[in-house]
Amino acid sequence: MPIIFATMSRLYFALMLGGSLFILMRGHNDPGGGFIGGLMAAAAFATLALTRGVDHARRVLRVHPVVLVGCGLALACVSGLPGLVSDASYLTHWWTSGAVHLGTATLFDIGVYLVVLGGVLCLVLRLYEDLHGEVAP
Repeated sequence: MPIIFATMSRLYFALMLGGSLFILMRGHNDPGGGFIGGLMAAAAFATLALTRGVDHARRVLRVHPVVLVGCGLALACVSGLPGLVSDASYLTHWWTSGAVHLGTATLFDIGVYLVVLGGVLCLVLRLYEDLHGEVAP
């Protein structure tokens, strides 16, 4: 591993994770959203796993990627329930009034973000473990 890449990996990780959150939050009205943000966050963790090892990336992540997939799927499914209360249409989202444009669609985007992040990390971390002979916890 080139020493410059290994040294700069912390900065890359922070920038990519921050960028993924920015893309997540601007995604409803502009290009971006949960899918692209989740891919970018997974790339941040993949960079960390590539330079510092899978164990370090798992410690930084703090939860197993499968847990992220389950929580994201549950959040995305629950975000559609308020529409059933208002006009009997699942995934009809509620919005806040005012300067901040938030609603249940934001919860749906966060759920997609978590599903993509967890799903891609399951694949990438397992691939890195097989390549480097590390043992999954």
